[in-house]
Formats: sequence, structure tokens, C-alpha cells
Amino acid sequence: MESIILTSLPLRVLAEDSSTDTPTDAVIFVGISLVLGIACRHALKGTRVPYTVALLVIGIGLGALEYGTHHGLGKIGAGIRLWANIDPDLLLAVFLPALLFESSFLMEVHQIKRCMMQMFLLAVPGVLISTFCLGAALKLVFPYNWSWKTSLLLGGLLSATDPVAVVALLKDLGASKKLSTIIEGESLMNDGTAIVVYQLFYRMVLGWSFNWGGIIKYLSQVTLGAVALGLAFGIASVLWLGFIFNDTVIEISLTFAVSYVAFFTAQEGVDVSGVLTVMTLGMFYSAVARTAFKGESQQSLHHFWEMVAYIANTLIFILSGVVIAESILRSSSLFKAHDHSWGYLFLLYVFVQVVRVVVVGVLFPFLRYFGYGLDWKEAIILVWSGLRGTVALALSLSIKRTSDESPYISSDTGTLFVFLTGGIVFLTLIVNGSTTQFVLHLLKMGGLSEPKRRLLNYTKNEMLNKALEAFGDLGDDEELGPADWATVKRYITSLDGVDGERMHLHSSSDNDDNHDHMNLKDIRVRFLNGIQAAYWVMLDEGRINQTTANLLMRSVDEAIDLVSHETLCDWKCLKSYVNIPNHYKFLQSSIVPQKLVTYFTVERLESACYISAAFLRAHRTARQQLHDFIGDSEIAAIVIRESEVEGEEARKFLEDVRVSFPQVLRVVKTRQVTYSVLNHLIEYIHNLEKIGLLEEKETSRLHDDVQTDLKKLLRNPPLVKMPKIRDLISTNPLLGALPATVRERVAGSTKEIMKMSGTTLYTEGSKPSGIWLISNGVVKWSSKDPSRKHSLHPTFTHGSTLGLYEILAEKPYLCEITTDSLVLCFYIEAEKISSVLRSDPAVEDFFWRVWYWWFLIALWHTEFQLNSSACQFLHILADNNRYFVPL
Repeated sequence: MESIILTSLPLRVLAEDSSTDTPTDAVIFVGISLVLGIACRHALKGTRVPYTVALLVIGIGLGALEYGTHHGLGKIGAGIRLWANIDPDLLLAVFLPALLFESSFLMEVHQIKRCMMQMFLLAVPGVLISTFCLGAALKLVFPYNWSWKTSLLLGGLLSATDPVAVVALLKDLGASKKLSTIIEGESLMNDGTAIVVYQLFYRMVLGWSFNWGGIIKYLSQVTLGAVALGLAFGIASVLWLGFIFNDTVIEISLTFAVSYVAFFTAQEGVDVSGVLTVMTLGMFYSAVARTAFKGESQQSLHHFWEMVAYIANTLIFILSGVVIAESILRSSSLFKAHDHSWGYLFLLYVFVQVVRVVVVGVLFPFLRYFGYGLDWKEAIILVWSGLRGTVALALSLSIKRTSDESPYISSDTGTLFVFLTGGIVFLTLIVNGSTTQFVLHLLKMGGLSEPKRRLLNYTKNEMLNKALEAFGDLGDDEELGPADWATVKRYITSLDGVDGERMHLHSSSDNDDNHDHMNLKDIRVRFLNGIQAAYWVMLDEGRINQTTANLLMRSVDEAIDLVSHETLCDWKCLKSYVNIPNHYKFLQSSIVPQKLVTYFTVERLESACYISAAFLRAHRTARQQLHDFIGDSEIAAIVIRESEVEGEEARKFLEDVRVSFPQVLRVVKTRQVTYSVLNHLIEYIHNLEKIGLLEEKETSRLHDDVQTDLKKLLRNPPLVKMPKIRDLISTNPLLGALPATVRERVAGSTKEIMKMSGTTLYTEGSKPSGIWLISNGVVKWSSKDPSRKHSLHPTFTHGSTLGLYEILAEKPYLCEITTDSLVLCFYIEAEKISSVLRSDPAVEDFFWRVWYWWFLIALWHTEFQLNSSACQFLHILADNNRYFVPL
């Protein structure tokens, strides 16, 4: 029975009886399309034929077999008809959200920021110029007697350079990142803008009336509302993502779901552009949430969206071909009414290309000025890559459907819209899409530069050496004996022609300054890429958090833009995050509680320590990797020296923190070690399962326990604990020996204060207002009296008590005290000290005696003998009090 069913299945699929068509036949079309797409991709691998162009041709072939012959394709044909008659809005809602999100999410946010103005120029003024030029050509040249509104409607529809087609083409051709970002970003924004313009003229054709104010209001609401909605969905979903811990399935499902929910809400809920909403959402994820996916989750996310884009592209381009074939084969009445329809289609294609030249030409001065700039070669590629695709086709199908029911658009007009749009989609994909690689080659834009070619040859030589090393380790064993190197070498065809002779990447024969500059630029870029890769590793290891990783990676992106005319400068944009901002000084003088100021300041210090430590570690790793790969090279040595110079400020900052706030570094290191230990335990558990010592259920239980600990670490990391006043007084060498009752009174009247570097605590000669207990940080003293300059060590650190002598002696301050770093200190007013002294005379005597010992210890730490200046200073003190006894 089973064999009978399997044998009859192809006959049922190809049966011609359409009376039994069911909605499930649509599944057959999906399966057949994917099989054809797989075969097509496999056959075209290594050829110059773009995958999307081949899919369109296959779709036209399927449509021609179904609609152009009397035989039909049976159940397959029923599936084709179901998909070909799908509602155009549903077609866009099914495919666009996933494709738009995938494209915008994978764009590099730094390049988006640099190219944003260029993208805006092409997407807004460019679309408007294209719409009016094409609309004028359709009105004045073509014999269809359309109104201006109808002509501009088709002009706006044809102004949409389809992101689906453009992105797929650029991925196949491997265009440069800069050019790809401009073209891909333009196609995304252009598509959204063109749809908005299309909707405007579509409503005008259907009888709506707009004045100029209404048009501007409508366009603003639709576009700005879409951006705001995309940001709202992005913020909400990223916050939700923060509560998901190490669950790859849920994380990926959330990104997939939010793209569709955002698109539906925009289109149907608040009547704004769904395309711009999803594009904004994807770019927001690219800017904020890319580092939220770590390790295996990031790889899984990349593979998932790559698969989604591949399936969607396969279905949408085959379906586009089917729709184009149907529109042509079912337009026989159109060709009878308009004898020269094919000629006007080719004329419209020429107009589309000419208008594209006009748009790029008019905007070229601005495109050269903004962003990365644009040269004439790139402008040619920009013109030639203006492909039209599924979006324009779906919009024309929507017009066709409306024309069957609306008195404002005739049925012939709807048919013409589908025919002309389908023809332009076909011609741009077939002509422009299949020849873009040839144009790149003709303009010498697709080949490898000289430094890249030399690096490729150098790497092949290194690969051969590694192969020989591997053969030496594996070529002989105790059980099987030796292997034959000649046979092994014959199977490594990728290294044919490599002689294995030791070569150097940058030989001394290169005396051309231009070549040296190109080599230096190339090595800098590779070095910075290595730094960024090290940041990803540190993110996976838990050495840095998501926010720090975003800052560090952005610094590398900005430095890469400047490698051609500057030394390594990735520290430049990190400086502002390492230093304490000026507004923190304002917070000290405001009504903000000092404990809150202290908390945020220490948190800022902790973040700066993460940044500095990661920066130094990544540079050290990249230097080692560069030296191991290239060896001794003058150009590599230049980059390594630049890297060492870059790290000086970060190293100095960590040294200052180690002196002033050692507990901050201790907490940072403790968190990193804890994360590393927990990750090591997870690896150990999985290794035990791999070698068969643990069963799956046991592994799962242990893994969940460690994951719970890891989640607890990330949600509640160890915090920097600043000392309380009672603890500080009890450990203070002067005040810690006070009676408990006295200490409590002093502690109860103490203020905790955070002082920025360079702040004056008190000035020389001023009336003493209180004493300062230094908890963390470094202060320095200075005096106008030259006899005091070498009396004491120039700085004091944690545990120091300042101003007590002046309070006891009732004399003005002997010197000026200024903070030399960020300082956490406690302040006790003079009145409080005086009240303590009056309550117990023995306390004053105790203060004097202990303070003298502290002063002598301070003199001892100056590491020189008591010279005349120090002795003179001691006599000054002796003259000002009655308790001083020279020792």
C-alpha cells in the first residue's frame, strides 16, 4: 500500500483537474520554489550570474508554462495560481518585515551614521526628483492620456529602488562596504519614502484632495511617526531582551516577532510607513542590541536571519517572475489596443535610467561632500544599481485590484501599470543586475588591491608551512605507520603553485612611498579588526558588559575611518568616558544628596576601569597576533609602536585608580574572575558529557545550577563598598584610639563629600573651618613659604587627617591642600571638634601627642634626614603650642 501511495504521488501533483484545488496546494509552490532555488544556487556557485536574476527567469518560466500553454502544471499550477492571486498587501506583509529587518540589522551602525546624509539625499530629494521627472515623461511622451495624478502615481511607484533586489545583488557581488552601505541604505529609505509618495498620489487619484499644507502634514506624520514607532518597539523589545538570559531560541524568536508586530502596527494600527518603522527598528537593534547576543547566540542569530532572508528571497523572486509572466500573457487585449506597448516599455526603461542619472548628477556635489564622499566611479555604480523589484510590483498589483472595482482608475490603466512595472522590474534585474559585476570590473573596482594581493600570497605560503607542520605531527603513528606527503599534497589543490619559500610581506625593495602608505593603512585596518575581535572574545568571557562593548567597538569603527591620514586613534573617542565629566562638579554644589553623587561617581570610575583594562588587553593581544603572523617588519613595528603610545593614558588612569580607589579595581577583577570560573565550570560539565561520564539529564541539571549562579552574577554584580564614617574613624591612626563615646559624637557630625581632581580643600592663611579625613584618593599640599617646601612628602593618601593641627593651635592653615585625584573624604566642622575638646580636656592632650607622632612618621616617609628646612618647620610648630616636646 505504501509503495502505491508513493508511486501515485507525482501523478496527483501533476494532475490537471483543477476542480479539486485546495488552499493546501500553496504549500506545493513553496516546496518546489525552494528546491529550484537550492538547485539554482548550487549550479551558479562560482559563476558571475546573480542568484536573484536566475530566480526571476525561473519564475517567468513557471508562469509561462502555467499561463501560456494548454497543458498546465496540475497541482503545482494550482499552487502557482494561489500565490499569483495573493493580495498585494498580504504579499508585502509576509515578506517585507523579515527582509527589511535582516538587512538593516546587519548594517554597521557607524557606517550608517557616516552615510546618513547621503542616504537621506537619495531617498527624499532623489525620490521626489525621480517621481516628477518620470511622471512628466509619462504624461507628455506616452500616448495613454493619463492625468497628472495618475502619471505621478506610476512615477512614484517606479522610483522605489527595491531593497530586496539591491541587497541580494550586493551580497552576490561583494561590493565595498562604503558603497554597499550607501546603496543598501538608500534602497531601504528610498523604498519607504517612495511608498509614502505612492500612497499620497494613490489617495489623490481616488478623489482625496490635499493642499500643500496637507501634503507636508501627511508626509511628516507618516515618516516621523514611523521613526518614532520603530524606536518605541526597539526600546521595549531590547528592555525585554535584557530579562532573557542565555535562551537562544527565545532571543531569536523575539527579534523575528517584533519585526512583524511593528510592521502590522504601523500599517494597520497607526497608519504610518511600515517599511520605515521596521528599518528604524533594525537600525536601532544594530546600534544598541548587537552585543546583547554573545557566543553561540550570535552565531545562531546570524544563521537564522541568513536562512530567513534566503527563503524569502527565493520565494519572492520566483513569485515575481510568475506575476510578470501572467501580466504579459493575459494582456493580449492590451496589445491590441496599444500596438506599440513593447516599444513604450523599452522607452520607459530608458527614461528610468536617464532619470536615475539626473538624480545622481544633481545630487553629486552634495554626495561628494557628505559622509565618506563619492567619486565618479562609485556614482556610475550608484546609477546602474537602481534595481526595481517586488515592492514596485506589489504596488502595481494593488492598483490593478483597485481598478477592477473603482470608477477612478480604469481596468486598462491597472493592466498597463502591472505590465509596465513588471517589464521594468524584469529589465532592471536582467540588464542592470547581470551586468553590474562587469561594470565593476570595467571600472577596476572589483579586484584586490596590491597590499591585499601580497597578503594573500603571503598567507598561502604560511598555510603551506602550517600544512607541513601538521603533517609532521600526524604523518606517522604507532598503529598505522607513516603517510605519503606527495599524496597528501596532491589533495591540497588550494596551495598549488606555492613553493613554500620564506617570503616577507613587506620586502625592503618597496621604496615607493605610495606603496608604503597603502601597506601601512592596510596593516592598521587589520590591526584594528583584531582589536575588535578581541573585544568580542572579552564580551563572551564576561570581562566587559554590553554597554562597554558597544563603546569599545564604536571607537574601533571611528579609528578605521582615519587610518589613511592618522596614526591609531581608537583611544580618542574613549577619553570622555574615562575622565570624570564636568557636570559632576555641578552636582556637588547642588541639592543632590552627596551619597548619590558618590554612588554615580564610583560607578563612573568602575565603567572607566572596564574600558581602560579592556583597551590595554585588546591592544596587547592584537600586537602579539600581528607579530606572530608577520614577524619582524618595519611597517608592523610602526603600528605596534602606535599601539603602545595609545595605551599610555589608559595605563596611567588605572595606576591612578589603583592608588586612589583600589577597591574599584578589586571589584572589577572579582567580577571578571567569578564570571570566568562559572564559565569554566560549564565547559567542564559539557566535557564530562562529551566523554560519556555524565548523562544528558545529569548534565542538564548541573548546567542549570551554574546558569542560575551566572544569572545572579549578571543581575546583582559585586558592588564597590565605600567605607562608612564609623569604620574610617575606627581605622584612622589618629581618631581610632579615641574613647568609644567620643568617636560616636565625632561620627555623628561628619559629612561625606566627593571632590573632583583639582579642587581646593582649604587655602594657606585662611581661618580653619574643620578637619578633613581622606578615605580614598590623593591630595597634595603647597605653601608660599619657601622654607616649608621640602619639609613633608608632597602628597597624602587614604587615612590622612588634615587641618587638625590648626584647629588645636587655633592658627590659620599653614598650607594649601588641593586634590590630586578624585577624592572621597569626610569633613568635621571646627565647632564639633571644639565641643568635643571642651567636654574632656584629656582629649585635647591626647590629640596633641598622637598628632606629633603622626607628623614625625610623615617626615620619616620623605626618605631623607631632617635637614635645616624640616627642623625650622618643627620649631615653628613648637613655638605655636605648649605640648610640643622635641624627640
